[in-house]
Amino acid sequence: MNLISDAIQNDFKPFDIQEKIVGVQDFFALENLSHFPVLTDGVYLGSIAATDVDGFDIDKQIENYRYTLDGFFARENDLWIDVLQVFAKNNCNIIPVLNLENQYLGYYQLEPIQRFFGETPFLANPGNVIIVEKDVLNHSMSQVVQIVESSGAQLLGCFVSENSSTTTQITIKIGLSSINEILQAFRRYDYEIVSTHEEDVFIHNLKERSDYLEKYLSV
Repeated sequence: MNLISDAIQNDFKPFDIQEKIVGVQDFFALENLSHFPVLTDGVYLGSIAATDVDGFDIDKQIENYRYTLDGFFARENDLWIDVLQVFAKNNCNIIPVLNLENQYLGYYQLEPIQRFFGETPFLANPGNVIIVEKDVLNHSMSQVVQIVESSGAQLLGCFVSENSSTTTQITIKIGLSSINEILQAFRRYDYEIVSTHEEDVFIHNLKERSDYLEKYLSV
């Protein structure tokens, strides 16, 4: 899979708003899906949740429960990280896909997208992971990239992995190489190293000095 849009599926037709609830219940009984898209005259209205359907009157139609539909979706040109965010935000394993004209194209399922993520260089290529932290107002992704590349390392990817009101954590993956020079470079730019690394000479020196001081004081 080269493009995430290659993962768009159309194995099952979306529900029509006039579909009876009994048919929807039968569908979810057979398919392990959290939701499924609902259309009217080809227009996407939202997705009906499997957990909601169990409590609906089987003789009624989806139209009677239109207010329960969840309106989440992805665009066909969204990046895989955007699609993963939709999955996580809506606690679902299926996402309807629309084009820029809001026409329904099909749906993404979670498992193929996870495989796509696993095939990216960030996860697939061997390397070292470094987590750094800095004041929320003073960190810079361009600076992070510059620090890694100026140290002669191959950058495989980086992303903001945690945010608070005061600090930002950035997770970085680099190719297999000595990382001590990179760690020291980040410290020179006032980044705190959150992850632990056996190669970290700075930490080794601190530990040796601490052990020496402890031994000195115990004499």
